[in-house]
Amino acid sequence: MDLAYIPSPSTGVIHLGPIPLRGYAFCIIIGVFVAVWYGNKRWIARGGTAGTVADIAVWAVPFGLVGGRLYHVITDYQLYFSEGENWVDAFKIWEGGLGIWGAIALGAVGAWIGCRRRGIPLPAYADAIAPGIALAQAIGRWGNWFNQELYGRATDLPWALKISEGPNREAGTYHPTFLYESLWCVGVALLVVWADRRFKLGHGRAFALYVAAYCAGRGWIEYMRVDEAHHVLGLRLNVWTAIVVFLLAVVYIVVSSRVRPGREEIVEPKAEKTPEGSGKAGKAEEPDKGESDEDAETDADGDAKPDAPSDAVDLGKDVEHGAGKS
Repeated sequence: MDLAYIPSPSTGVIHLGPIPLRGYAFCIIIGVFVAVWYGNKRWIARGGTAGTVADIAVWAVPFGLVGGRLYHVITDYQLYFSEGENWVDAFKIWEGGLGIWGAIALGAVGAWIGCRRRGIPLPAYADAIAPGIALAQAIGRWGNWFNQELYGRATDLPWALKISEGPNREAGTYHPTFLYESLWCVGVALLVVWADRRFKLGHGRAFALYVAAYCAGRGWIEYMRVDEAHHVLGLRLNVWTAIVVFLLAVVYIVVSSRVRPGREEIVEPKAEKTPEGSGKAGKAEEPDKGESDEDAETDADGDAKPDAPSDAVDLGKDVEHGAGKS
């Protein structure tokens, strides 16, 4: 007898009149908002302007959704194109099925396009949004809970996930691998934030750390799952993908730290030119005003005041330079 377990929702969709509200979709949407919100905070802290992360996300998110779906459909083609299956189901993204590998890969293409349009280096943008992506994954994984999918082997642990009878699944209690991955992603986000503050990661290394850390967890979590998947040399395809991507991320961190050490000083070009009539534009006329004041400050003989000592000028320059760097 199971004394404790995590219950699964009786349904993954609530109908508001004719409009279906799906838990899976809500988790994805909330995750995207969290990633953009936190990425924006980190981008501003790096010297960028507010709103840039959201502008580029307009490109990255649609590309990521398409990439995630393509990866899932290609690697699990038998679910849609084998005998007795309906290929139209491949477009039913609300029923679940997004591969993070494809989402990150094609999402990066969309982000690259957005960065090119804004004149922003993609590695700097990736570093800013890396923890936010991990948090988005942590939230998005709860969509699998609503759909009662992607659980692990049977178990009687107190935190086992109770699955009800349904298409392609048997009732019982199983390892909640969705929960394991969700918690792991939260840990990955915290790791990247800590490492970024401690080591001043730049040039894409914070993003590479996120990738490597996520792959390390995804490997053992994937190994626990029992859903249908292709195997290569006895391992699930996604396990091999995690191993290969992990190694590539580690290599990138090592090579990048040697080739381009440190962190970018400028991550975004200055804002557009100040329009006429603004406060900043008005300040441009101050030198003329200063000259007229100086002309008025003459002695009785009509001679202008002597120039300030060169040391004072140099000190003023140093103060101005220091203020600019802060």
